[in-house]
Amino acid sequence: MAGSSLFTLIDDIATVLDDVALMTKVAAKKTAGVLGDDLALNAQQVSGVKADRELPVVWAVAKGSFKNKLILVPAALAIGTFANWAVIPLLMLGGAFLCYEGFEKLAHKYLHSADSDQAHHEELVQALSDPTVDLVAFEQDKIRGAVRTDFILSAEIIVITLGTVAGEPFSKQLAVLALIALVMTIGVYGLVAGIVKLDDGGLYLSQKTGEGLFTRLQRGFGRGVLRTAPYLMKSLSVIGTAAMFMVGGGILTHGIPLAHHAIEQWTASVATWGAVGPTLAALTPTLLNGLAGVVAGALVLAVVSLGSRLWQAVRGKAN
Repeated sequence: MAGSSLFTLIDDIATVLDDVALMTKVAAKKTAGVLGDDLALNAQQVSGVKADRELPVVWAVAKGSFKNKLILVPAALAIGTFANWAVIPLLMLGGAFLCYEGFEKLAHKYLHSADSDQAHHEELVQALSDPTVDLVAFEQDKIRGAVRTDFILSAEIIVITLGTVAGEPFSKQLAVLALIALVMTIGVYGLVAGIVKLDDGGLYLSQKTGEGLFTRLQRGFGRGVLRTAPYLMKSLSVIGTAAMFMVGGGILTHGIPLAHHAIEQWTASVATWGAVGPTLAALTPTLLNGLAGVVAGALVLAVVSLGSRLWQAVRGKAN
């Protein structure tokens, strides 16, 4: 009898762990859009920092990210327990913010002049070359800015994850949220550390001396890394932006029954298009969600820009 109870308990634990693993996998897939942007954005945050200080700065931001999660996970659990009705609105807000952030990136060259971008670049160069600049204070400013950015991106990840586990028992919600918070933080900042030191690794390999085959291969590989590192950052940014539209648009269309049903009908219709039907049907929801994300991002950016201009006009009259 005792043995039977023990096996039952083990089976229950295995079932719970299997459910947690499945929900964590689904949540990780849904937060992929934020993750791609998170990687590119955080890698860019350490630009302007001395090479030997890059990893300490990344570690400082990672610690700030862990603190952010310690705030956000309990807040999400409280919302899921005491205000479950707020999960869908929060998800919709998170989806709209993802779309807005993605569209703002597309519109960046129209909203920001080349002169302002050049001025920012010159500021970073000045910080490295001017001995009168307090590099400790400069680093601290970079860290605080990166931690603030991380808080927003982490909030998006936690809200999307909360939507995945809404309605589940508290223990499963806690396990999935904690696991996602831990894995995402370690994964993001581990990769960021690798990305920011990629050029250093390439430079080290390219300067290897010797004429042996292995040494020549190392030098060639190092030169290849130096050439491809800038393109890697650009690719991360492009992929992250596209994923933001797909994930954000998917959240919004799923929360609007009319749009959700329309996508289902179009997908079913496309599936009947002969031999290419199944392939097109698999791509249709993603493409339509991405298109919806672009449209939503444009609308939100227009509203935000208009609101900002009105606010500046009101403040101008008040002064």
